[in-house]
Amino acid sequence: MINIRRFVSIMLALAVALTMTSCGSSAGNGVDDGVLTVAMECAYEPYNWLQNDSSNGAVPVSNVPGAYANGYDVMIAKKICEANGWELEIIQSDWDSLVPGVQSGTFDCVIAGQSMTAERSKQVDFAGPYFYATIVCLTTNSSRFASAKGIGDLSGGKCTAQMGTIWYDVCLAQIDGADIQTATETTPAMLMALETGVVDFVCTDTPTAQAAVIAYPDMVILDFTGTDGDFTFTDEERAENVNIGVSVRKGNKELRNKIDDVLGTMDASDFNELMAYAISIQPLSED
Repeated sequence: MINIRRFVSIMLALAVALTMTSCGSSAGNGVDDGVLTVAMECAYEPYNWLQNDSSNGAVPVSNVPGAYANGYDVMIAKKICEANGWELEIIQSDWDSLVPGVQSGTFDCVIAGQSMTAERSKQVDFAGPYFYATIVCLTTNSSRFASAKGIGDLSGGKCTAQMGTIWYDVCLAQIDGADIQTATETTPAMLMALETGVVDFVCTDTPTAQAAVIAYPDMVILDFTGTDGDFTFTDEERAENVNIGVSVRKGNKELRNKIDDVLGTMDASDFNELMAYAISIQPLSED
């Protein structure tokens, strides 16, 4: 059986080596050619991942030959395309290339577990939300932090999170005495840092944590939501950080509205049910 981590590494390396030949169809508005080009990392379980076949409805990745994308983001993209009669094209793109790619029209939209933050909203427009998440921490069951009841109990621990996220930029800084390590480039790298003992805990969102404890049974979720020990945000900040949206080019109202029309037919229970399915079919770690 293929080692999924090795496969992902090889495929992403190939993607970097290849010139991206696909271009978004909506440099203006809408999807004029009938093909919705959607970018994602393909390395952010359970939102998105790479696999080596089309099982469970996976979709070919146009710029990574022989690879297929699956996950919650792919499932949402398929619903949007089916409702609008569009074909779906998935493009693998590194996290820090997603927003610039939408801005330049390289792809039509990003469906990649992006929080609808005020900072991102200055650069792109958002449709959605298409998921509501909470912010949690992950540690291992043998860690001295496994019984933590709030962020105050995490003082002194080595920690990290994925770069360019609210988890790293805002949440970790709220933990007094935290020994914050360099941010990881990807979620798999973040989880590996925890699994190998490089850090004592990481910060992430609920779906990512739920997927992680399946792939790594020794990990435990620390959810301080609703307690005095929770991370602190203003109401506006919290709304931004629990709402996951689809980013489109600024001013592309036609595409944003068509996506919103589809997402508007779903509620939180629909999102949670689909996310639970994505978690159930995610590739498991193979160490």
